[in-house]
Amino acid sequence: MPLEDTASTINVIDYNFGLSRQKTSNRNSGVPLHFFLPTSPDSAPFHYRPSFHFPASNHSLNVIRPFTLAHGTTTLGFIFQGGVIAAADTRASAGGLVACPAVHKITPIHSHLVVTSSGSGADCMLWERILAREIRLYQLRHRQRLSIRGAAKLLSFMLHPFKGTDVCVALTLCGWDKEAGNTGCAKISEDSTFKINDSSSAHSSQDVNVRAYSASPNSGPQLIYVCSDGTRLQGDVFSVGSGSPYAYGVLDRGLRWSLSRDEAISLAREAVFRATHRDAYSGNNVDLFHITAQGWKQRQREDLKEEFYRDMEKRAKIVDKRKRVTELDSYG
Repeated sequence: MPLEDTASTINVIDYNFGLSRQKTSNRNSGVPLHFFLPTSPDSAPFHYRPSFHFPASNHSLNVIRPFTLAHGTTTLGFIFQGGVIAAADTRASAGGLVACPAVHKITPIHSHLVVTSSGSGADCMLWERILAREIRLYQLRHRQRLSIRGAAKLLSFMLHPFKGTDVCVALTLCGWDKEAGNTGCAKISEDSTFKINDSSSAHSSQDVNVRAYSASPNSGPQLIYVCSDGTRLQGDVFSVGSGSPYAYGVLDRGLRWSLSRDEAISLAREAVFRATHRDAYSGNNVDLFHITAQGWKQRQREDLKEEFYRDMEKRAKIVDKRKRVTELDSYG
């Protein structure tokens, strides 16, 4: 046998880490001392391999996963006379596995903007942080807040180079824009947070502000959907995720411009509840944000299990009422 063939054979056996005869140890209960590493189709001995050629900077390297991850969630947002409502469930799923039952799928970006996320959890967290950083830098440079449309356009441009890759990001920007020249940065700090306040005086001031800003299309409530391929859509209602068809069924039935704040909150809760009841990838809790001219307000997280039991009791009462009416009609 020639020398080149002999060296090639020895190197291949060494590269496969002794698969033909694995050495074991009595101290480790027969566990092999060598571990198998799969070889690539163009495998060669390490010391015979040429120098590595790195891909161009404008191309993204995709990593092949050992199994396919199924993305599932339920997020929604809609505009009504009292501002913008954003709601989402809290279940993070990886295929048929519930990875976490209490994640936050609605992220505040600044005092007047929140983002609902669906897709890959790591990708969404990364791009939300990048967007928050760029908006903060814009505010420091120009001494005014970046508009919701501007933020959506910036995010779309940043995501477009990743079109066709495994990056999976679908964000819905829910916010409120001030009129041009009246950013109000001196009055409202970006770090300020708001909790829900059920006072009637605050509700009346919101209605006044809605009417004041509704005259200009570039001010007032804004709802924009941005996808990882660079798609940018603006509308009055969006629902994203595997549970979105069920949520759209509830929203199409009950959504109207003249909803009060309590009615809008109830509608969003019901839409998320119906979606999580039918969709296995959504569930656990519901997070809800209300965005107005004063900023975003977060409602306390609610367990959807309690909502399910309340719905069952309501249905039982309706059935009992129908039975009583039927019995009275039969006796009459």
